Amino acid sequence: MWRAKTVVSAVAAVGAAAVLAAGCTLETGRDGDGKRSGSGGRVLAVKIDNVGPARPQTGLDAADVVYVEQVEAGLSRLMAVYATKPPPVVGPVRSARETDLDLLRQFDRPALAFSGAQGKLLPLIDAAPLRPLPPGKAPDKAYYRDGGRPAPHNLYLRPGELGARPEASGLDSTGFTFGPRPAGGTPETRRTVRFPSARFTFTWVEYEGRWHIAMDGTPARTTAGKALSAATVVVQRVDIRDSRFHDRSGNSSPLTRTVGSGTARVLRDGRSYEARWERGSAHDGTEFSTPQGKPLDFAKGPVWVVFTKA
Repeated sequence: MWRAKTVVSAVAAVGAAAVLAAGCTLETGRDGDGKRSGSGGRVLAVKIDNVGPARPQTGLDAADVVYVEQVEAGLSRLMAVYATKPPPVVGPVRSARETDLDLLRQFDRPALAFSGAQGKLLPLIDAAPLRPLPPGKAPDKAYYRDGGRPAPHNLYLRPGELGARPEASGLDSTGFTFGPRPAGGTPETRRTVRFPSARFTFTWVEYEGRWHIAMDGTPARTTAGKALSAATVVVQRVDIRDSRFHDRSGNSSPLTRTVGSGTARVLRDGRSYEARWERGSAHDGTEFSTPQGKPLDFAKGPVWVVFTKA
């Protein structure tokens, strides 16, 4: 589905020309500072609710990458990134956090769909190199409320109404590499990652070649009843600290720092690999390597990245 890093550098110029010739890129121009304008970059990121009343979510199974972040009161929230084929509907959509700003800078001015944000954070979102698309800035038909669900867990997005056309090459900047299963590793078929008030369990299903996902002890499913799964799971150990922002109840909003370096656990093909991660700046992707310094390839397919406290 995606090109490996070793291939990207060799074909970048040719690939870009081919995409433009085929008319598959976004219909965007450049503003006065040379930045991309119009529909946004080559990926669409959507903030998705992840508490009990929000499940089952819609469109998560179509995401190319899902980032799992800690939010207030030790709960979790998801950011789904779409490049290859956005689904007809995504949701429930919830609010953005400060963590999202650095995390998204690795993409070329992505579109970010979210329900809103803390008032003091909104100017930072507007100034960030992305296209913010909350309901007030999106086309009228892009968002709708599902009357069968309670607010605030009932806001949904129709990505096709945004006018953006993501493309697979938008994921090249993640730093991820894809290829055959690396040598070594430890057989592992089940791993649980815990937040203060949330937990995720990934169980390897051999006949599918995927990790099935459970949230808070319950198997995660799509609205059609299909098991939610990933080809690769990354448990990335990071610095998580209180930010300067708070929710309405006075709970501090955690800030997850995704720039820097540290350790991670990569799950693929029923095996577990200890890894190092490195992201030199917010503009860079995150590179994963073995303890010996060799690139650690992921399995082709959806990637779930869970940020957990180092």
